[in-house]
Amino acid sequence: MSSPQIVPKTANILVVDDTPANLRLLAGILTQQGYNVRPARDGNQAISIAQNVALDLILLDINMPVMDGYQVCEKLKADDRTRGIPVIFISALSDVLDKIKAFGVGGVDYITKPFQV
Repeated sequence: MSSPQIVPKTANILVVDDTPANLRLLAGILTQQGYNVRPARDGNQAISIAQNVALDLILLDINMPVMDGYQVCEKLKADDRTRGIPVIFISALSDVLDKIKAFGVGGVDYITKPFQV
């Protein structure tokens, strides 16, 4: 008798970065690993997607025009629909104060660019 095959749940990951090359790189890496990736180029688009799609994780750039990653995270954490989604910041900013601020607004981790897979 063969055991039933268990298909792991595929995570839905929102990747937010205003630089198209970074967005393509992250989306490509994650897609190759079997994740469902939803790209967003700005904070408003990220918030809209997060409010309307069941997400497992958000990878969020800090330096973006109009609304930076800190502001996006604050808005997500203030909304009952999105508060529970873990946010990992991905940024070229490597100063300790930037990391402290990221955790202070609700981030669960912080990865500096350039990153290694």
